[in-house]
Amino acid sequence: MPADTVAVTGWGRTAPTAAQLIRPRSYQEAAAAVRECGTRGGIPRGLGRAYGDAAQNAGGAVLDMTALDRVHAIDVTEGTVLCDAGVSLHRLMELLLPLGWFVPVTPGTRYVTVGGAIGADIHGKNHHVSGSFARHVRSFELLTADGLVRTVAQGTPLFDATAGGMGLTGVILTAAVRLQPVETSLMSVDTERAADLDDLMARLTATDHRYRYSVAWIDLLARGAATGRAVLTRGDHAPLDALPARARRAPVAFRTPRLPAAPAVFPEGLLSRRTVGLFNELWFRRAPRARTGELQRMSTFFHPLDGVPHWNRVYGRGGFVQYQFVVGHGREETLRRIVRRISERRCPSFLAVLKRFGEADPGWLSFPVPGWTLALDLPAGLPGLAGFLDELDDEVAAAGGRVYLAKDSRLRPELLTTMYPRLADFRALRADLDPRGVFTSDLSRRLAL
Repeated sequence: MPADTVAVTGWGRTAPTAAQLIRPRSYQEAAAAVRECGTRGGIPRGLGRAYGDAAQNAGGAVLDMTALDRVHAIDVTEGTVLCDAGVSLHRLMELLLPLGWFVPVTPGTRYVTVGGAIGADIHGKNHHVSGSFARHVRSFELLTADGLVRTVAQGTPLFDATAGGMGLTGVILTAAVRLQPVETSLMSVDTERAADLDDLMARLTATDHRYRYSVAWIDLLARGAATGRAVLTRGDHAPLDALPARARRAPVAFRTPRLPAAPAVFPEGLLSRRTVGLFNELWFRRAPRARTGELQRMSTFFHPLDGVPHWNRVYGRGGFVQYQFVVGHGREETLRRIVRRISERRCPSFLAVLKRFGEADPGWLSFPVPGWTLALDLPAGLPGLAGFLDELDDEVAAAGGRVYLAKDSRLRPELLTTMYPRLADFRALRADLDPRGVFTSDLSRRLAL
């Protein structure tokens, strides 16, 4: 099948590498592509929303799986869907909402494939209630390095190695996923301000159990008494009787407004401390002190940035680093210290969110563990950024926490064993399943996965 040599990068647009891009259009073509990967191997890729180098493979092959995008069956009685791994969450929402169902977990973008959702074991605003995506997957079909297609059931070692395994156990071809029932396509949303980080954590701890979805935007440039001030947004799917009469005529309509795409070139330095500080001040001040029961579109509540195509361009040619870590309950002082350090260093991040994770997921390299997770975007060209983030890594690891591999582009490999205790099991299974290293990526080489 045809292949082009192209520069491939993650959503952060840092460290592009050249690879042979192959786009199989059938399971047979996918198997042929795996057989013909060559000495540098191959890695499956979905819609390219991993922030770092997880779906890059310098000098090798990258298998673009988005052409395998059939929805095979929807069981509206049981609430399950069987689909190809290249189907996006956006497409599932279009199909499922009119039938009264929603995807069980969605991250901050709906432009993620089902295969990518399993490979990264994505999480969303509802992890404290629903866990990560793979918890809702009954089984999937996996094309392994030996050319076999295996049906992999939940609860088996191969399932747990693949969930969060970043595509390194094989190519997911199809998946059977359990769904979330909904009555409408609107969300009932409560919004409130938190004066500082301690105020925010107290509110989340006391009341998170009342909400299916919960997230806080944090102003990481605020200092002094306002350090960690935040806007807390929580909600649930609105029931039919909460809708005004006009909205009840089409209660499950899925509307996704789009703004013009971000320009291909943004001036360097646009996101400075000054401009981000101004944005953060305005964002915090315009948020209501307390508002309950506001009806919002799903796209507004879950995926506000999807309304601006190519929003990642605003960071300029140098791209950006997304840094996400989790520390467990009882390690709140580590979170406080990291937030203070970011604030004191004046790191210009306007996309910074804090959430609480619930029960850990069984994937050996799955990211979530019970505790607190903070994610922030930073321009890649910030002076001293690499060394600063290395120091934060050390703090996170010392507290028993970890960073998210689907967003990582720079973690030091010596910290990986500390952060992911099942790493040895993952490596052993992968060595047995794929002794020639057919499935490989820039991420796997960098971290010796």
